[in-house]
Amino acid sequence: MNKVSTKTVQRSKHVPQRTCVGCRTVMAKRQLVRVVRTAGGVLVDRTGKLAGRGAYLHDRRSCWESGLKGSLANALKVVLTPADRLHLETFMNTLSEADPGE
Repeated sequence: MNKVSTKTVQRSKHVPQRTCVGCRTVMAKRQLVRVVRTAGGVLVDRTGKLAGRGAYLHDRRSCWESGLKGSLANALKVVLTPADRLHLETFMNTLSEADPGE
């Protein structure tokens, strides 16, 4: 008789990947900052769990500057209001200039 192997195979945990709309680099979802479009406007979603259409950016000022030129609004399918832009620029100014990996 042939016995079927009962050895279990350990699978690696699936890590969701997202693309930074500023530099178009694909990374793990948890390493990026989520921006979400809600009924109240565009918000920075620090928890990653707010309801609404979301887009992702690195925590680098260069990616935010690039994203605010148009790719972020395009990804969220919204026209950024001056209040939304001010809120996002305020958050962007708290970020470092350099790449954290450098």
